[in-house]
Amino acid sequence: MTETDENSNDTKFVLKDSWSIRPCSVYKDEYDDCTSIKARFHQYFIHGESVDCTQWHNDFRNCVRYEESNGNDLAAGQAVIDSEEERRLKRFKGHYGNTVWKKRKNPPEDWSKPLPDWLEKRYENSYLSLKMETESKMPKLDDEKQYCLIM
Repeated sequence: MTETDENSNDTKFVLKDSWSIRPCSVYKDEYDDCTSIKARFHQYFIHGESVDCTQWHNDFRNCVRYEESNGNDLAAGQAVIDSEEERRLKRFKGHYGNTVWKKRKNPPEDWSKPLPDWLEKRYENSYLSLKMETESKMPKLDDEKQYCLIM
C-alpha cells in the first residue's frame, strides 16, 4: 500500500498491519528473557527441554533493519508482521478450535434484567453497597478546572 505526502512528490510505502510491529527493545527483552538461566530452568521444568528462542532474535534483527531504513525495508517489516500474526494465531488456537461452546454474536435479550430478590437482599449490607451509598452522598463538583502544581 502506498501513501503520497501532500507537501512533496515523495511516495512512502506503508505496510498493512504495521501497527503490530512492537518497539525493537521489546523483541530484544523477550529474547534475553527466553535465553536466561531462570527461563531455561522453567522451560525444562514445563516442557522437558529448552524452547527455541531464535524467532525472538530474528524478530529483533528484522525490526532493527526496518527501523533503521525508516520503513523502507519492506521485507524486514513484513517478516516481523508475519511473525506477530503467527504468534497471535498460536495464542488463540484454543479459542478458535473450541467446539464445546456456541459463540454468540449479540448479548442475551434479558442481560439487563433486575437481580433476583434473594440476591438483592444479600447485596444490601455488602461493602460495595455501603461504598456506593457514601459516594452518592458526597457533593458533586462542578465542572471547575483543577490544576496540580509540583514545585
